[in-house]
Amino acid sequence: MDAFPRTLVGDVSVSRLIIGTNWFLGYTHSTHGQSRTNAERVNHRDAVAGIIQAFVEYGVDAIMCPHTDTVIPEAIEEARQRTGKPLVVISTFALPMNRRTALDGFDLGEVERVLDAQAARGVDIAMPHQSVTDNMLDKCSREIRQMAPVCAQIRARKMVPGLSTHAPETVVYSDESGLDVESYIQPYNLMGFLMQVEVDWISRIIQNAKKPVMTIKSMAAGQVRPFQALTFSWNSIRPCDMVTVGTSSVHEARELCEMSLQILARQPLTQELQKTRSKASITPQ
Repeated sequence: MDAFPRTLVGDVSVSRLIIGTNWFLGYTHSTHGQSRTNAERVNHRDAVAGIIQAFVEYGVDAIMCPHTDTVIPEAIEEARQRTGKPLVVISTFALPMNRRTALDGFDLGEVERVLDAQAARGVDIAMPHQSVTDNMLDKCSREIRQMAPVCAQIRARKMVPGLSTHAPETVVYSDESGLDVESYIQPYNLMGFLMQVEVDWISRIIQNAKKPVMTIKSMAAGQVRPFQALTFSWNSIRPCDMVTVGTSSVHEARELCEMSLQILARQPLTQELQKTRSKASITPQ
């Protein structure tokens, strides 16, 4: 089996395909019923560990998650035990905020408490979640307020700092100001789902970014089929950038890995097609 292509985030080697965890936790961006059903079916240590294991078997060893009190840390450890291989943990963590935070700064005692917990859980790349980052975004001054001390505290704990964002301005302003980060998380898909400007604009933002970009929402939360989604993503990002995918089964994980490898190698796709009665007339005899 081919090893999956890799890139560097700071000094950390990361597979260019990243395991997303929204589908594990029931965050489907659809309906409450669908989210609840998915969580009941998948959100268990052994089930999640099995999916992670399937990715690791293809050399996909990076996982993006809210690395807190969910099933994910236990599942990661179980997958490590099953495979005998380490995983790169990318954590999108929250920080306490209030109406004064953008002006007065974060409570550094709370920042230290949160980051100590992240480091203790084995996080490699620490990226404040979009709900933190984008609240600190100031379009007038073209800066991400109060984030430099947070990045310094991440560095102090030997983790790699980055920013998770849904706003393209975050990438631009961070690069302009020289903020000490090594990567950005940015929604990117052919549908424009959860993207704040047109797809071609986000593509240009990614192409011009000074740091590698981890793209998310590649399949628009299941609204775009994997073939279209992955063909678009892999052919419109740079060799240093990454694609994050969410799945809810081992079969899907393997398909996405195989499909990605073949697209990157510009080879014909060999995955078995979904068969329905309406396709009988175009099925080879």
